Amino acid sequence: MAETSDPAPRRPRIDKAWAASALVLVAVAIVEPPQVFPTLGFAIGALWHTLPFVLFAVAAVAYVKAAGAETLLAKAFEGRETRMIALATLLGGLSPFCSCEVIPFIAALLAVGAPLSAVMAFWLASPLMDPAMFFVTSGTLGVDFALGKAAAAVAIGLLGGFGTMALKSTPVFTAPLREKPSVGGCCGVRKPFQGTPRWKFWQEAPRRETFRDAALTNLVFLLKWLTLAYLLEAVMLRYIPADTIAGLLGGDGIWPILLGALIGAPAYLNGYAAVPLVDALLAQGMAPGAAMSFMVAGGVSCIPAAVAVWALVKPRVFAAYLGYALIGAFAAGLAWGALA
Repeated sequence: MAETSDPAPRRPRIDKAWAASALVLVAVAIVEPPQVFPTLGFAIGALWHTLPFVLFAVAAVAYVKAAGAETLLAKAFEGRETRMIALATLLGGLSPFCSCEVIPFIAALLAVGAPLSAVMAFWLASPLMDPAMFFVTSGTLGVDFALGKAAAAVAIGLLGGFGTMALKSTPVFTAPLREKPSVGGCCGVRKPFQGTPRWKFWQEAPRRETFRDAALTNLVFLLKWLTLAYLLEAVMLRYIPADTIAGLLGGDGIWPILLGALIGAPAYLNGYAAVPLVDALLAQGMAPGAAMSFMVAGGVSCIPAAVAVWALVKPRVFAAYLGYALIGAFAAGLAWGALA
């Protein structure tokens, strides 16, 4: 007899970021109940302050996606290798496409012989800066810091690109691809438009739909992670002694900068959430150079960016990717510490 009973209903999926925000408030309620509403109020106020930057960034990213500007990425991988590295770095540092969104695109390029040097440049610059990241960083840490991080993204991309080009005949970069690379993106994005970008996207219904979907998706994404980050910032300011932060990551010299890079590399899962956390650390005595090295190292090695690289290349190339990240983060921290 055929089974006639209804299938078991699926459990609703709980978003980890919202769940973590709720757990933060529950923990505050347990430790110090009167601080629940001040903590929540701090997060709401910070979100309100950042909202204009978020809305502008969301609109910019949605416009680029609806116009089909992904096709411009292919231009970066044409011509001389030095030109490819420079263009891949600029597109990686300025475009709104995260590393995992372009895994299938990058896999196809590598399969047909695109130089690993240009791909490495794109991989290193891409997770560090994009329009949304720039405006969120500007709204919280200031325009100067955002410009400094953007410059670091370009510099690290060039470092990785030209370094890989110089060492391409060494055992590290010989036959860099996995035998069966995974090309499934982790961002759940739709297939990009093909052909020439259509900057007047509103004239086509599918592109209007893409704009609406991209705007809503990115708005929810930013709000959930920033909410969690601002709640954590409030908790850090309330419960972590400033002397502790200043003792570990404050002061002059190279040690705070080096420690910032070493802590930042494995420390966070999302670059947007790191912005308010660094703001709190700076308020408690973190050295400016350590803040920059923390954000740069963490941005390149955060899980979404790292998975995009690990999915396609052998471990020795992945190790080189992390090495470029740490060297670049340390150099960026030294430079920013000297300028700050």
